[in-house]
Amino acid sequence: MTFEKEWAELRSAAAQRSAMQINSAPAEGGGGAGAPDLVVNRDDLGAIGNDAYELRTRLSKDGDHARPATFDAAIALTNGNFASGSAVLKVHDFWQKHLKTLLDSCAHISNHLDYTKAQHAKDDVKIGGDLTSISKLSEYMK
Repeated sequence: MTFEKEWAELRSAAAQRSAMQINSAPAEGGGGAGAPDLVVNRDDLGAIGNDAYELRTRLSKDGDHARPATFDAAIALTNGNFASGSAVLKVHDFWQKHLKTLLDSCAHISNHLDYTKAQHAKDDVKIGGDLTSISKLSEYMK
């Protein structure tokens, strides 16, 4: 086999490999048949992140209404030698602990979705750049 013939066969094989189903699912099998099962839209991420932020804002205000009165009641009951004073203080502390956990969770969700939205935009730019260089290679292989 001559160099030219071998080179032509290698180029043909490479062209067939590079013409794989880019931007589509395999025809059959491969776990990708059918519609995509995960779709992420930046607008959806932004809306959910915004909802989490609004929930945190409202919860930080509305979740704290009873705290001062509960604490004052616990102190008054304790000072009045009522056994229930320590129980009311435990309820107060328990509520504060879980309210803080919930507030932190809402903030974490909001921040994570903002980060994810930004990261997807960066990934799209990088993938676009990568595919551009692959398409240039494909042009040279023809």
